[in-house]
Amino acid sequence: MVSLEQIRKISTEDLLSLGVKDVAYLKEIEVDGSSAVGIFAANGQQLALLPDRNAAIAAAVENGLAPVTLH
Repeated sequence: MVSLEQIRKISTEDLLSLGVKDVAYLKEIEVDGSSAVGIFAANGQQLALLPDRNAAIAAAVENGLAPVTLH
């Protein structure tokens, strides 16, 4: 079990790496005047750009990632 003290000592790098291999953040963005959905890793790295939310969810799941929407 992780103690509260251990959690308080987590480094910025460790915090950024949480969920990198498990979670995909989906965010609607504008590209050349059109709407698209970006797929981002937990550390903020853009992984893909898809034309719509359904395609982004499908791509994330196909690659073993749990999609989460960013607002």
